[in-house]
Amino acid sequence: MELEFHYDFGSPNAYLSHLVLPQLEARIGQAITYVPILLGGVFKATNNVSPGVSMQGILNKPEYAQIETERFLRAHQITAYERNPDFPINTLMLMRGAVFAQGQAYCFDYINAVYHHMWAVPKKMDEPEVFHAALMESGLPADEIFDGASLPDIKSGLIANTERSVARGNFGSPTFFAGDAMFFGKDKLADFEAEILAGRT
Repeated sequence: MELEFHYDFGSPNAYLSHLVLPQLEARIGQAITYVPILLGGVFKATNNVSPGVSMQGILNKPEYAQIETERFLRAHQITAYERNPDFPINTLMLMRGAVFAQGQAYCFDYINAVYHHMWAVPKKMDEPEVFHAALMESGLPADEIFDGASLPDIKSGLIANTERSVARGNFGSPTFFAGDAMFFGKDKLADFEAEILAGRT
């Protein structure tokens, strides 16, 4: 069964999911394929908006969402998380970099680094000089990534990933696919794992 994680660095819940996926992979004995998508493109294609926008003006719901996040952090013993003060951040440049990095040996180093600089030690990563410095600090070839992210096939690759994801039913991130079965949100990771295990029996 093909297992996929459709992610955008701009989603804090995608970051939190990323932190716990290694334990899930160890339990199921299978790697999960990371598929970079552009969340803004998904929202535009599906007429969706971010939770921060959808919850504006709603009494109690934002506070409860924060409680759920805190419960998730405690349950998974996550301490490397801090709300990015510049949220929301335009992730187009970051996600193009992710598509380019897929063909490189440092792919997961790139993913880990960008997530780190977005949500562990938050920075305004949609500023090119900040993004470049963060990559350098993480020991990544920043110039190569910047050049690669600007290639036409990389740009079209991100568009194609996003369009395919929407065509399969996606409307946000984090989204997980176990074969054709889709699961949305970090709170559905247990259901995602159950689907994988059920498919093996």
